[in-house]
Amino acid sequence: MRIKEFLGAAVLDKNAVEVGEINDLEFDPEEGAFDKIVISLKSGIFSKETVEVSYENIAAIGDYVLLDIELPKKADD
Repeated sequence: MRIKEFLGAAVLDKNAVEVGEINDLEFDPEEGAFDKIVISLKSGIFSKETVEVSYENIAAIGDYVLLDIELPKKADD
């Protein structure tokens, strides 16, 4: 999968609930690999809230990205 295909991919938590989409990737130059993904949370039309998730928490990548964790809910949900 190319990076441009990965960016914008839907992200589902461990309960298969769509929580957002891939916004960015964090690269570790010492390891020579991506170590975190930045997720734009699905929380509102004008919301810019993001969260970083370790690459180790990705359970599967395909048409969407499946995490093996549940992201914390916002206080106003």
